[in-house]
Amino acid sequence: MYVLRGGRVADAAGTREADVAVADGEIVAVGDPEAVDDAVEAHDDGEPPEVDADGKVVAPGLIDAHVHAMMDGRPDVSTAVSDSDYTASYRTASNLEAAVEAGVTTVRDLGSRETLALDAAEAVAAGDIDGPRVLACGRNVIMTGGHGNWFGREADGPAEVRKAAREQLKAGADVLKCMATGGVLTEGAVTGAPELTPEELAAFTDAAAPTDTPTAAHAHGEEGIKNAVEAGISSIEHGTFMDREAAEMMAERGTYWVPTASALRGIVEHGVEAGIPEDAVAKAEDAANRFDDAWDHALDAGVPIAMGTDAGTPFNFFEDIPQELAHMVEYGLSPERALEAATVNAADLLGLDDVGRVEEGYQADLVVLDADPTEDVEAWQEPEAVFARGERVA
Repeated sequence: MYVLRGGRVADAAGTREADVAVADGEIVAVGDPEAVDDAVEAHDDGEPPEVDADGKVVAPGLIDAHVHAMMDGRPDVSTAVSDSDYTASYRTASNLEAAVEAGVTTVRDLGSRETLALDAAEAVAAGDIDGPRVLACGRNVIMTGGHGNWFGREADGPAEVRKAAREQLKAGADVLKCMATGGVLTEGAVTGAPELTPEELAAFTDAAAPTDTPTAAHAHGEEGIKNAVEAGISSIEHGTFMDREAAEMMAERGTYWVPTASALRGIVEHGVEAGIPEDAVAKAEDAANRFDDAWDHALDAGVPIAMGTDAGTPFNFFEDIPQELAHMVEYGLSPERALEAATVNAADLLGLDDVGRVEEGYQADLVVLDADPTEDVEAWQEPEAVFARGERVA
């Protein structure tokens, strides 16, 4: 047990003066010193150690709803296919450590080879490696030759897609991910073109329904986004060419948008000169030109937004995940709404009801910051301390 003393607490409920007591990985009290002392006494743990938070702000750990733990930000992600499983495992462990040290206490892996991310989740939970809580989809379900075919599960027709989705559930997937359109980083794929058909997408969500498993669809183009929303997908990943109709559909159905602004920036800002394939750079530049409009439509329609970065794509590193909040503010979110997107909204999307807030009964996933993140979005950049599941990790 320990107590964070003398600071302020900032989460989706706002900013207030409060001490925070933690026991057995859980927040057991948040409030004035007397109330926290009563909670400490009730646990009969003697005099617990204290963390000096005077002049600091205690906030929830960040949640990244879209990462690829096996990828390391290299210019050409397709070259990772030749890496051995051992190399991919070491890289995954390094990425997860970098994420948690940056204040990211939960990630959702949306596509890695075989059971790599699922195994990493177990390793973190067992304490074998340091990292954030990991929820994972296993392998992406894609059409034959579609976006990400070098590490996805190819399937054609509703029956095959349903079987492929069920295979991921059998392996222990926390979420199912499919490719509804082409993408930037697969040579020959047309970024906005539909890939899985409406019938295949319906079979995909049908496979998830009996276990109430969340679903995610990589979707850049308007038609693919609408197909995915119609099929009942839980979240649209990227959504780069979202038009007004698609945004209104998403808002009406409560479909989350995970924008991944960091992914496009990593490609456009570094370009061919840094070794990124020319085809990918051209597609990313076109997508970036459309991305402003997608944000306008989403904000006007009131689309729910959860933070995700696509960490692992070119020059999009795990240690830089907190920069995504600043990008979201640049596109029109307030610092308060960016905090919500990276905490309570992402927790809701991931189906987690005990993370994302600094409240009694929640997991002790906490960061100590120098400034109030509801006022200064840059406050997330260099946390003073990070606690994951109650243990100090940075």
